[in-house]
Amino acid sequence: MALKYTNKINKIRTFALSLVFVGILVMYIGIFFRESYIIMTLAMLVGFLFIIGSTVVYFWIGMLSSKTIQVVCPSCGGATKMLGRVDACMHCSEPLTMDKSLEGKEFNEDYNRKTRKK
Repeated sequence: MALKYTNKINKIRTFALSLVFVGILVMYIGIFFRESYIIMTLAMLVGFLFIIGSTVVYFWIGMLSSKTIQVVCPSCGGATKMLGRVDACMHCSEPLTMDKSLEGKEFNEDYNRKTRKK
């Protein structure tokens, strides 16, 4: 079975989108506690904080995405943004690297860490 790699930028965007849905879900749960204003208000505030957190993550990944290197995937020919030494294509999930010393080696996201696990 072939492993499916995902692009780091897409992982972070998916996390931010999930924060939005969790925030809405928490606020929706708060509606069921209309009799208790404290619980309802607390649920609304926590849900709002999840959505604010999502906004911060989207802003951060937008700033990070503007500083990335754009490359053309040799497999599918699509333009993709690379974040770190190794990453996956946004279109076909092909493992990519800009580091000549990593070419031909098995794809491992640990190559992006300063201190790799032995």
